[in-house]
Amino acid sequence: MKNILLMCLLSTLVSTSSCRKAPVKDNTGIINQENQYPVNINTDKAMYSPGDNINFSIDKALPSGTVVTYKYLNSVVAKQELNGTSWTWKAPSQDFSGYMVEISREEGGKNKIYGCIGIDVSSDAAKFPRNGFLSKYGQMSEVQIHNVMSNLNRLHINWVQFQDWEFKHHEPLAGTPSDPAESWKDIANRTNYKSTVQGYIAAAKSYNMKTLSYNAIYGALDDAASDGVSDQWYMYEDQHHQTRPVLQLPPPFKSSIYYMDPSNTGWQNYIAGKTKEAFEVYDFDGNQVDQYGNLNKKVYTYSGEPIDVETSFKSFLEAMKTDMPDKKLVMNAVNQYGQQVSISKSPVDFLYTEVWAPNEGYKDLATIIQENDEWSNYSKKSVLCAYMDYNLAANPGYFNTPGVLLTDAVIFAFGGSHLEMGEHMLGKEYFPNDNLQMHADLKNDIVSYYDFLTAYQNLLRDGGNFNNPSFTSADGKIKFNNWPPAIGSVSVIGKDMGQKQIIHLINFSNASSLSWRDADGTQTVPDSLTDFEVKFSTAKVIKKIWIASPDIDYGSSRGIEFKQSGDAVSFSVPSLLYWDMIVIEY
Repeated sequence: MKNILLMCLLSTLVSTSSCRKAPVKDNTGIINQENQYPVNINTDKAMYSPGDNINFSIDKALPSGTVVTYKYLNSVVAKQELNGTSWTWKAPSQDFSGYMVEISREEGGKNKIYGCIGIDVSSDAAKFPRNGFLSKYGQMSEVQIHNVMSNLNRLHINWVQFQDWEFKHHEPLAGTPSDPAESWKDIANRTNYKSTVQGYIAAAKSYNMKTLSYNAIYGALDDAASDGVSDQWYMYEDQHHQTRPVLQLPPPFKSSIYYMDPSNTGWQNYIAGKTKEAFEVYDFDGNQVDQYGNLNKKVYTYSGEPIDVETSFKSFLEAMKTDMPDKKLVMNAVNQYGQQVSISKSPVDFLYTEVWAPNEGYKDLATIIQENDEWSNYSKKSVLCAYMDYNLAANPGYFNTPGVLLTDAVIFAFGGSHLEMGEHMLGKEYFPNDNLQMHADLKNDIVSYYDFLTAYQNLLRDGGNFNNPSFTSADGKIKFNNWPPAIGSVSVIGKDMGQKQIIHLINFSNASSLSWRDADGTQTVPDSLTDFEVKFSTAKVIKKIWIASPDIDYGSSRGIEFKQSGDAVSFSVPSLLYWDMIVIEY
């Protein structure tokens, strides 16, 4: 999952630098929403099948007259009065649907929203993947494991990749299936524990999350020969099998990593067999297959034949699926390497891209998702592994809230999800790096963003064609531009859903840059825009317009009054901070 070529700076393993001070300015970035939830809502699963019982709980009692409203998009499907701090709702029968559950009460003639939570009703997690990760497997109690996994459950994470859990790349299981080791040293010489790995797997399954065992497609350590790995299975840099390409790793790593030939059937059979041995002990749902990107050099088989590394991925993945047909399968495309010609055409459950330079702009995130859609014939969703505040993460400090939220807004609006949350938020390709913490505002905001991604998945990730709607400021005071973004303007992203036109507004009006990574944490909080008039043009008769934003009322939707005269439509947008989604229904 990581581009390990860049992971070996020791600063990512441990840093003794002093903590970076928190910014003086307020990064809260929330409109009509307090910095702390009035009520915390939880569910017992990250995802449900149609007809399942959904168990809800809240952390405090609310006043009499509080109502729970269940919405599919902007339509109310059920309502009930809230009594107590726990209740159950039966998931509707419609598969692959997102719902927003709102808790509210009439106060002073207005509807006060106490909190919201998204619900995913899907029988297959591959339809709307939301990935999380784990990276540390020291001795942990059940309570510690529960705390990590319950946080991921609150974000509706339905896939969890177990990064660097294994003993060796070429031999994942320490010990044997009949006598597995209780602990072992991983690639970074950390001690991992069987009880922790098994405890995490059990916890993930209790939340209906899919678990993925991480390993490289072509990794072998320096002692591989003693474990039965043949010299004939490696890649070579010459046609006389003298020099092997190697990923050099410094101490404390226990070995450098040598490149195997993914298309070699001997290697395929060997690693599949070793993986199945590991699965006898650890009940993973599938494999997260990694690569290290373009080698930018010619490589050869033992017999001197050239290897097309990109196309070799497909045969490896097909062999793994044949050997383990009941296991899920995902592969990282480092900067899209191998995605078009191999991975997207392989039996993977969804597409996964680790994003590096030169794909550093917000527009590049959108392009990658759209490429993945096209290359998979719109059959596989995208997850982007995109490391935020990369330079800051070399030392202790804090993530910059505006940078994270703008990046998530772009990824989510274009139909992807962001691999960023595990035991901590992710800032480096070496996943255990936890130098950066989340400010309180970001901890709250990220919940709203994942609720929004989940509740509105049928608009964000379920079909439609991106377009450029006619959308302008009524008085010219706000500058709008169709995607890609421009500093000093609000970017408009349109999507035609047939009977609906989606308009995403992402606020770059005072952005400090258009670099999504926000490497030094300098992205600024957008200017808050309120009650601004806009004009829209359509030949269709509009039935209603509504708006929702993860920045407003926890993602709850609300109707908008509008005027239509012929093709001309006008209405007022209540507010915009980072991201609004306007839905025009015909």
